Amino acid sequence: MLLPKSSLLVLLCLCSTLALFAQQNITGKIRDAVSGKPIPGVTVRIPNTNKGTITDADGNYTLAITAGTTSLMVSYTGYKTKTINLTPGNNVINLTLEEDFARLDEIVVTGLATNVKRSNLANAVATISGTELNGVAPAQTFDAALSGKVPGAMITANSGAPGGGISVKMRGITSVFGNSQPLYVVDGIFFNNSSIPAGLNDVTGAATSGSPNNQDNPSSRIADLNPEDIENIEILKGASAAAMYGAKAAAGVIIITTKKGKSGKTKISLNQETGFTKVRHLMGVRTFTPETAADLAGTADNPDPDVQAKRAAYKAQFTEAKNAGKIFDYEKEIFGQTGLVLNTGISLSGGGEKTTFYLSGNRRQENGIVKGTGYFNNSIRLNVDHKVSDRVSVGVTTNYINSSADRGLTNNDNNGVSLGVALSSTPDFVNLFPNALGEYPRNTFASSNPLETRDNMINNEQTNRFVGGGNIEIRLQQSDRSTTRLVGRGGIDYFNFKTAALFPRNLQFEENGLQGHSIQGNTNNTNTNIGGFIVNTFTPNNNLSLTSTAGATLETGYLDNIVTVATNLVSGQSNLDASANTTTRQFRQKYRDNGIFIQEDLSLIDAITFSAGVRFDRSTNNGEYQKYYVFPKGSISWNIAKMDFWKVPGVDNLKLRAAYGQSGNVPPYGSKFTQMLGSNIGGFPGVLVENLQGNPDIKPERQTEFETGLDVSVLNGRISLEATYYNKKIYDVLLRHALPGSSGYATEWKNSGDLRNKGIELGLNLIPVNRPNVRWNSSINWWQNRSKVTKLIIPPYAIGAFGNSLGTFYLEEGQPATQIKGTVNGDLKLIGNAEPDFQMSFFNELTVFKNLSLRFLIHWKKGGDNINLTQLLTDLGATSFDYDDEMKGTKAGLYRPGAGDASIYVQDASYVRIREIGLYYNIPIKNTAILKAIRVGVSANNFFTWTKYVGYDPEVSNFGSNTITTAQTRGSNGLSTGVDVMPFPASKRASFHVGVDF
Repeated sequence: MLLPKSSLLVLLCLCSTLALFAQQNITGKIRDAVSGKPIPGVTVRIPNTNKGTITDADGNYTLAITAGTTSLMVSYTGYKTKTINLTPGNNVINLTLEEDFARLDEIVVTGLATNVKRSNLANAVATISGTELNGVAPAQTFDAALSGKVPGAMITANSGAPGGGISVKMRGITSVFGNSQPLYVVDGIFFNNSSIPAGLNDVTGAATSGSPNNQDNPSSRIADLNPEDIENIEILKGASAAAMYGAKAAAGVIIITTKKGKSGKTKISLNQETGFTKVRHLMGVRTFTPETAADLAGTADNPDPDVQAKRAAYKAQFTEAKNAGKIFDYEKEIFGQTGLVLNTGISLSGGGEKTTFYLSGNRRQENGIVKGTGYFNNSIRLNVDHKVSDRVSVGVTTNYINSSADRGLTNNDNNGVSLGVALSSTPDFVNLFPNALGEYPRNTFASSNPLETRDNMINNEQTNRFVGGGNIEIRLQQSDRSTTRLVGRGGIDYFNFKTAALFPRNLQFEENGLQGHSIQGNTNNTNTNIGGFIVNTFTPNNNLSLTSTAGATLETGYLDNIVTVATNLVSGQSNLDASANTTTRQFRQKYRDNGIFIQEDLSLIDAITFSAGVRFDRSTNNGEYQKYYVFPKGSISWNIAKMDFWKVPGVDNLKLRAAYGQSGNVPPYGSKFTQMLGSNIGGFPGVLVENLQGNPDIKPERQTEFETGLDVSVLNGRISLEATYYNKKIYDVLLRHALPGSSGYATEWKNSGDLRNKGIELGLNLIPVNRPNVRWNSSINWWQNRSKVTKLIIPPYAIGAFGNSLGTFYLEEGQPATQIKGTVNGDLKLIGNAEPDFQMSFFNELTVFKNLSLRFLIHWKKGGDNINLTQLLTDLGATSFDYDDEMKGTKAGLYRPGAGDASIYVQDASYVRIREIGLYYNIPIKNTAILKAIRVGVSANNFFTWTKYVGYDPEVSNFGSNTITTAQTRGSNGLSTGVDVMPFPASKRASFHVGVDF
């Protein structure tokens, strides 16, 4: 049948129109709805495809669309996502985006390969942007920058030593002897955060009595990460959110995404920080008189002639020093140095439509408040993303880090050699300075001369680290209603860690002992992780969406730690072979973990979200290494404000949510085996059976958590509230059992009890003022946790400190896991609790004329006791600043009221601290094609603290962070935070900043 000419002409016109539409390029500019400024980096893409583009520096975009494309999705972090319907022939679309004050359109990770908008999220997931982390007042290390920013977290700076040392506990105590630190995942790579001791116990004897826990207080390896490279952090605090990570997620998961390149002109950014660091607080020293100096030898009524002679000698020594003007404040001399801070960074980012890159280099240098201490970190990062086609994209991330930390000699010791312990018994009228020949006098009041030790010892940690990974995403199937993706991801984390602790033979405490120590350690660690995931998204209609995920993961780890101790050194030598005696210790651990999981997410009318999943995990550390342990999860959220019947004006978000999940914690390495120890009998090598019996039935700790909450935002997101309640239970807690002597063994690892944590987290975000020239952002967070030992199949026992007479953590069924007990009038009584009553943070940012901004963060910790053995030592040494004060009619110091009562030194560690404060100005730049922006600013960290705690800092722990833990050595534990024994004092820092963008 032939068509009339007129009909044929109409058909040809229609075909021409369709052909034109098939080749249509959509262009436009995207601006901020309030300021009218163009927004660079906005993603414009075709829904349910991998095809899209990004706006350039001027907010412009161009996107080629194909036939059948009916809409575009426009999204950018911090702005509300917008969907635009297309009409044929309209190829210029200019848009404005409204700021998403409540961050409801923010994309949050909900699984190993899936995510969801925050408005539909069923868990309380904290997010921290790179600007919040590092843009106000950069902290010394990445983990320190988290302090006060994470509701539900107890973050403690264990040491003020350069190189950091941070303990992070999410929602209370998750393990006593197992891993108590969160899992860090950086761009999909499992990041090792072990702390590796340097063998200082061979000199200090810190573990020869009291607690067997490690007390070297090394730095945490997460400190290697450069904070300036971080784009975003998501913190999965509980099992219900972290269940998809299985047996590694008991203590929470911190997901870190580093910066990526954006298409467009290459952007170059230079940043320089110059500042100083000083001791935050000095305790003060005792002011002596001739009579009190004489009392150091004994009381005046003591008839012993030797005592009287020594009293006369001390009185004469004090008088001579006083007349010569040689009364010294050794605390200020040791801890009073002002350290220089230099932090230089450069980054380049850019790329084309197919390939983008981010390249950065950074050098951090910080001198410590103790002479000879310091931290140096050099890092370089390269992230490359490439779109092979509309269906295939790949990405590679690489990071090399070289760091060096000189950490001094602080914390507990039983030989009187660490700086603080030696100072605690040294009065101010003793001259410890070297003579003209450089010879240091002997300190008759302590086992060492702390000035000589400081000036001649070395305690250095050096790290060479490479972290690299890659990912690939392939769209196997794609249609209007369904998309199937294959996601592959893998990474490697390798580091070589060397420690060198050198104590020359001419030091006072080495002269009559082992004649010098050279303790050198070498650790090689390799962790790998690989995973593959199939993700199908099915959208049968606009009101229903289903996302199905299945995947498998494999993680391996190998650590080899060798420590060699050389004594009786040749004078001036540090080589191990330049000694008369050497001993070597080696620890190796190797594990292989793998998991399988499935997850289903369902969304109804973009208002109701269901999620359910299960993970099967096994580990070579388990007694039954081939057995899969099951960790299920499930959650539901209902955003009532998105329902059709919701007609309440001004309420943008009203969401009810609930979630349940399980995760685990694998046993310590080697706990299922009975170990053999090397021996030497009659000059012949041999082995002996270890007194710790292996348990072949050992199984992982299991954690279950129920979480529920309410999220509300009103006035277009200018006021938003997030309220969460959680109930977390830990079963099969791993503890050591004492065995009867008839067994031939002393102890055995066993799953021995249950714990429980309950808590509340509240977050309020406000924008009280939002005008063109004045903007005020404010956020208030409040959180508390309560722990309890709900089951204990062994008798109650002390753990985590130095025994009942000084106050110790005490595990007891029916009582808080963080309770502190001690001897009071001969009886064991409750004398404190390390758990804070609550914590609260208050962040504010005031911006004036879009260029001047003032930001500050206040952190309030109410309650929570420390065991203050620093004050005990100064009391015993008669050097406390208040030793001669009258307290309730008696002298202070050793004679404090209630002497012999352990509760004296269990003290409230509450504080209010301005953690960060910064004042910045963006210098307006006009009419230049090269220079884009100049920023200047000043900042301060931990500069202002209000506390009644008597010590260098209320944030302290003698036992450090999560050290490598074997079946024989306990490492640190979940109950060790808050033990104060002559730490490296905390510091405060102030800096000047300059940033330039090209």
